[in-house]
Amino acid sequence: MGSLWLSLSLLIYLSYFSLSAADPVTCSGIVPMRYRNDKISIADFGGVGDGVTLNTKAFREAIYRIQHLKRRGGTLLYIPPGVYLTESFNLTSQMTLYLAKGAVIRATQDTRNWPLIAPLPSYGRGRELPGGRYISFIHGDGVHDVVITGENGTIDGQGDVWWNMWRQRTLQYTRPNLIEFMNSKNIIISNVIFQNSPFWNIHPVYCSNVVVRYVTILAPSDSPNTDGVDPDSSSNVCIEDSYISTGDDLVAVKSGWDEYGIAYGRPSSDITIRRIRGSSPFSGIAVGSETSGGVENVLVEHINLHNMGVGIHIKTNIGRGGFIRNITVSDVYMEKARKGIKIAGDVGGHPDEKYNPNALPVVKGITFKDIWGVQVLQAGLILGVKNSPFTGICLSNINLHGVMGSRTPPWKCSDVSGAAHLVSPLQCSELRGAQEAASCTNY
Repeated sequence: MGSLWLSLSLLIYLSYFSLSAADPVTCSGIVPMRYRNDKISIADFGGVGDGVTLNTKAFREAIYRIQHLKRRGGTLLYIPPGVYLTESFNLTSQMTLYLAKGAVIRATQDTRNWPLIAPLPSYGRGRELPGGRYISFIHGDGVHDVVITGENGTIDGQGDVWWNMWRQRTLQYTRPNLIEFMNSKNIIISNVIFQNSPFWNIHPVYCSNVVVRYVTILAPSDSPNTDGVDPDSSSNVCIEDSYISTGDDLVAVKSGWDEYGIAYGRPSSDITIRRIRGSSPFSGIAVGSETSGGVENVLVEHINLHNMGVGIHIKTNIGRGGFIRNITVSDVYMEKARKGIKIAGDVGGHPDEKYNPNALPVVKGITFKDIWGVQVLQAGLILGVKNSPFTGICLSNINLHGVMGSRTPPWKCSDVSGAAHLVSPLQCSELRGAQEAASCTNY
């Protein structure tokens, strides 16, 4: 293997992750970037980037070598320019998957032998169908110190075959994610293009210390359930500086589904979502609707959205239980949206009939500030749960300009308390009381 690509890749590798004093505020330092002395290429294991040859054996053998030889400091697996068709494969600890400029890792569309794995315990079944689920295209379970990066190469899920099965109702199990990490820590995903995922794109679940930065995530607007990044029952997650345009929520924070999520009891916490741009017929930034393990301490800021269903969406339902608290959203600009802000306690279905209708969610301490929108059909919808009202809902400096001639009321609210200041158009009466203003500082 020549030294040229090693020198070039090292130069780019270091340049992407060297921060200067002029760089914007970032949370990416929660996971330090690792330099790998040991470097191998997929070509060393017979990988052929012709878009036709199936490279499953090459990927699995390369990763087997990384896992079992265990070089000090880990190993970088280099993917040269070309299109590498492959079945699903598992990552291992202390490795970097590095995609060169022009490199594409492409999922096979032959779904007949796609491996199955058990459902997530916090979901109790596959998210779409009872039983197990298809393993993610690129999967990691119980790993640590893993980096997926490069020179904006592409990971292509070729998801249309899966979308068509969903539309035709011929799926047997829940569709695979593009990337999933389970029970893992110290993960970095950066400088890669993700496209055409069969289901959710990037799904860290039961993880800690995860950075997703400088990524592009693309899928057609009519592709079903192609969420961008879904941190799920995970903590210390940083999602920054990315463009996402998909068929579902751009970012959705989750923590388990009804009685299974309540029993598993692992919240999502300490999550930062910053400098995200994108569009979707669904939500820009979402919390839920699967929040049964609880979601807390989420900071969302500097978001730019266009052609949206809902700009910011916090969603739960009876039977979910759990909590959503200490959520701060600021500095958002949106253009062309059906709804600007939505906080609702009647969203999402149930895994089965075993859910407890008395398991009511607790939603409190939600702050929206410095939000501007144009061509927003309805400014806001805040619908609490009758026997568990949403409290401490605080709106400040919000301007969501409607569409001329629209007959939709600008705000609709119920079972909610909090405060509002400098909100245009006028917000719901439940948030106008000055005596409630102190509640905005209590969470």
